[in-house]
Amino acid sequence: MTTSNILSQLGSAGVSTAWKNRIINGAMVIDQRNAGAQYSGSIAGSYTLDRWLYDATQNSKVTIQQNAGPVTPPVGFTNYLGVTSTSAYSVGSGDLFNIAQYIEGFNVADLGFGTANAKTVTLSFQVYSSLTGTFGGALQNNARTQSYPFTYSIPVANTWTSISVTIAGSTTGTWLTTNGRGLSVFLGLGVGSTYSATAGSWQSGDYRGATGATSVVGTNGATFYITGVQLEIGTTATNFEYRSYGTELALCQRYYSKLSANDNNGGYAGYGNGYAGTATRAYVFVILPVSMRTFPTLSAGGNNRIVYGGINVISFSVFGNSQMGLSNGYFGIDASSAVMTTGQNTGFTGNGDVTAYLAFSAEL
Repeated sequence: MTTSNILSQLGSAGVSTAWKNRIINGAMVIDQRNAGAQYSGSIAGSYTLDRWLYDATQNSKVTIQQNAGPVTPPVGFTNYLGVTSTSAYSVGSGDLFNIAQYIEGFNVADLGFGTANAKTVTLSFQVYSSLTGTFGGALQNNARTQSYPFTYSIPVANTWTSISVTIAGSTTGTWLTTNGRGLSVFLGLGVGSTYSATAGSWQSGDYRGATGATSVVGTNGATFYITGVQLEIGTTATNFEYRSYGTELALCQRYYSKLSANDNNGGYAGYGNGYAGTATRAYVFVILPVSMRTFPTLSAGGNNRIVYGGINVISFSVFGNSQMGLSNGYFGIDASSAVMTTGQNTGFTGNGDVTAYLAFSAEL
C-alpha cells in the first residue's frame, strides 16, 4: 500500500486527501521511537521524531527532543523538533550535521524532476534559534548527483520566524519515482566545505548545505527549533496542511511501526500468537497497522518474553528465521533454554513492562 493508498482509505472516513504537503510529520506530532524523551545524537542514519533523520559525521554533538525546552510553539502548532548543541565543535571540511527527511518517490513522481516539465516547489517552515544569521539546507536526488543548496535568514534570536524558499524543479539527473528515495530535504546544522556549495541553483554533486551558512554545532548550548515544514508545488508558500493525528500516524507507520505489548498490569498482553517449532524456537504471527514501504526489519526492547503453554514465560535470546511481508508475517524467537514442546501454543509479550516494544522499520 502506497502513501496515497493510505490517504485514500482514510479519506473515505472523511479525512482530506489533498496531499498538498509532501513532508510527513511536518508538524512534529508523531514521535514513536522516543515518546517525547530526549535523543542524544549519534552518527549517520539515526531517526529522531518520525520521518526526521539526524545525519552526522561526529558522535554526540547535539541532543534532539520533541518540544525541547520551555519554548511555546508558534501559533497553530503544539509541537516542534528541538536541537541543542552540546559542545562548540569546529566543523571540518568533511563534516556534516543535518536534520533531513527522505521523501518516497511515489510521493513526488508528479513533480517531474529530471524532465523538461519539472515543477517549481516551495519549502516553508517555522524556525526558532538562539543564533542569528544566514542558515542553509539543500534538496537532493537519491544518487546524490543533483543538489540545490539554499539559504534563509533568521534575523532575530529566540523568535519564531516564517521561512519560505522557492526552488525551480531540476530538469536533469535521475529522480526515483518508485518506493525508493525520490527527494531528500536537508536542513543544515553545520556543513563542511566538501558538502557545501553556493546557494541558488541546481549543481552536479553531493551538497547538503550552502557555503557560508551558520553552524549550530559551533556554539555550545545553541538551539535550533523547527515545525510546520511543508513542501508543495508552486511559487508561493500556502497555509500549512494539517492532517488528522490518525492519518499522520498511518503515514509514519509505512516507514516505522512501534508496537507496545504490555497491558500495564503485569499481565501477558502481547504482539501475537504462534507455536513452538522446537523446544528452543517459537514462531509468532503478527499483523502490522498499515502496509509498509518494503519488507521491514525487526527489533525489540524492554522485558520481552516468550509465552508458552498459556501461562509460562521464558526470556528470548535472538530473533531467527523471520518472514515478514508488507502487512503481516511471522518471526522466530530463540528461547534461552529448551523448555517448550513442539507444536505448543506460544506468544511474544512485554510481560507487563511498560517500556517493552516490538518495532518494524522500512525507512528510506
